[in-house]
Amino acid sequence: MMTLETPPESQIDWPPLPTPAGALFAILADLGISYVLYHHRPVFTVEESLDIERGMPGAHCRNLFVRDKKGAMFLVVARNETAIDLKKLADMLSCGRLSFGSPDRLWAYLGVRPGSVCPFAIVNDRARQVRIVLDRSMMDYETVNYHPMENHMTIGLSPRDLLTYIRHADHEPQILDLTPAAPDESEN
Repeated sequence: MMTLETPPESQIDWPPLPTPAGALFAILADLGISYVLYHHRPVFTVEESLDIERGMPGAHCRNLFVRDKKGAMFLVVARNETAIDLKKLADMLSCGRLSFGSPDRLWAYLGVRPGSVCPFAIVNDRARQVRIVLDRSMMDYETVNYHPMENHMTIGLSPRDLLTYIRHADHEPQILDLTPAAPDESEN
């Protein structure tokens, strides 16, 4: 029996990003948004990023690109510590059962590669087909940290500036308390 494995991220021949990090930095500068930029090795998961985050103040966040069976798409941006059960999240968002969007769908709608999903990618959703949802607890921090379209860098900025950017991208974020979406104790 032969099994096919997905090639490592570095071996996939991706097209150029529609909004590379440099273009993002130019947008932030045009909006008067200040940020701190950190360079590091590429990271693809929250676990991989734990050691690089130690020297970065603020909330460290993850991004879930999900969709329901009817095709409604969501970019959920939450603190790493915010536990989320997708069934409960679907109830909170008043949508059908959620599943993770495929790499092809991620590329088509947000213009980023797996491992580099970030709220800044909403700028590539010009047709406004992706709803962006922000974790309320994340927004209480002085600084929030995300990859700037590429997973070998992280930028820290204020939640207020994040909102300015998202609105500049012609999206209105939904800020939700995601604690009701936590898995039940028996599921841990």
